This record gives sequence, C-alpha cells and structure tokens, in this order.
Amino acid sequence: MRTRGMYRESFGRGPDLVMVHGWGMHSGILRDFAETLSEDFRITLVDLPGHGRSENIVDFSVVNLAAALLANAPERAHWLGWSLGTLPVLEIADRFPGRARSVMIVAGTARFVSDTQESDWPGVDPGLLTQFANALEENYEGTVRHFLGLQTFGMDNARLLVKKLTERLAECDPPDREALHSGLNLLRQSDLRGPWRRLSVPGLIILGARDRLVPSTAGAYMQALNPRSELHVIDGAAHLPFLTHSADTASFITDFVARHGGP
Repeated sequence: MRTRGMYRESFGRGPDLVMVHGWGMHSGILRDFAETLSEDFRITLVDLPGHGRSENIVDFSVVNLAAALLANAPERAHWLGWSLGTLPVLEIADRFPGRARSVMIVAGTARFVSDTQESDWPGVDPGLLTQFANALEENYEGTVRHFLGLQTFGMDNARLLVKKLTERLAECDPPDREALHSGLNLLRQSDLRGPWRRLSVPGLIILGARDRLVPSTAGAYMQALNPRSELHVIDGAAHLPFLTHSADTASFITDFVARHGGP
C-alpha cells in the first residue's frame, strides 16, 4: 500500500547521506548496502513517486522529483543517485547547492541515451527505452525480468541476482504504470550535462565495466565535462556495483567523503 507523499526512512550515525534509487525499483534495493554505510553515515532512503510505498505525482519531471526529495531530506546532505536517481540529484546540486555537500553517481550519467549526431556521447540506444515503454502495456512482468536481466548481464551469478532482486521488489506493490512511462521519458529526454559541468560541490562517479545500460566509457566523457570529479570503474561489475561489489563501492564512497566532505 502506498502512503501519501514520499516514503522515507532514516538510520545510522554520521554525516547525512540521501540515497535515491533507479527506474522501476524502490529503496529496498539499496537497503543492504545502506546498512553497510550506516556505520559511517546517517542514511535517508526514499521511494521515488509512484514507486515502492510512495504515491505518484501529477508531473513526474526532474524538477518535481528534486522538489519532492528536498522536502523529505535533511537540510544539508551528501546525495547518492543510482541510475535514474542520478537525474534529480544533479538537479538538486545545480539549483540548490546549499543543500548538497557532495554528489555521488553510481551506475548513472548526466545523459543516459547515446548522442552520436552531436558529440558521440556514449549511452543506451534510445530505441531500447522505446521498446520497454511499448512492452510495459503488453507484459509488465516480462518487461521487468528483461530489465533485471540487462542489469545483471555478464555477471557469473546473474540468475541468483535476478532472483534476489525479484524477491526484494516483491516487498512492495508494483510501480505505478504512469510513473514507469514518465521515468522512461526522463531517461530518453533528460540532459543534465550542464548541471554536471558547473557542479560546485565534489563529484564522484562509480561505474561498472560490464554495465549494458550505462557504458563505462561514459565516465571519461563525464570527467571531461567536470575535471574536478573523481571516477572509479569497477572491473567485473555491471549495473549493480553496490550489490555485486559492495565492499569496493563502499570504500570509494567513504574515502571520497573523508577527503572531500567539507564542513
């Protein structure tokens, strides 16, 4: 059952860290990793509108997602966005820099689709996202399985990971269909390269070398836009480095904050 407004939970001790999940998921996907980080951070987990236990909003835009997150976040925090969650996190850091101590991107990018006409920007084929949108109406469960398969593609324990993700997703009602379509539109259309370029707080990028949704080559393009940022590409990881390589991912985050966390 969904609650009015945005669902959130907080735990741990230390600097505030808000963690934002990706498309079609909910905060439970991040919980195990968040509990690991809670030894060093005060964690806030949220369910995006129309996902998990949060009701949907009328206009599922990057601006409105950022506003909803800010209304449910500590006054000043480190922000971590996984996949789609990257987009509102970058919007927050750009428009409300006083609310962000740093930005951490995990398996995400400032522009998710490829842009070969203008800049050879590496990304997912926009046609794939269109296929997802069309398939949602015909076979929701099959579409989700396909998406989970892409997230775990190339992993030695891919089937086990898909099983674990499916079980975790089942903890909540399926996402709102309109929210799913709106999220795919954001992935197709959003371009946050400008906010990333002018980011005024420390930035960290963690990518998986085997990721089929966010090519690891996007990391170099992201760093070219923001040379002050820090990049780590994890060998053997795909779209879920916080699950498959949690120790490495946690180490990169805690070390980054220790060096760049600011006051």
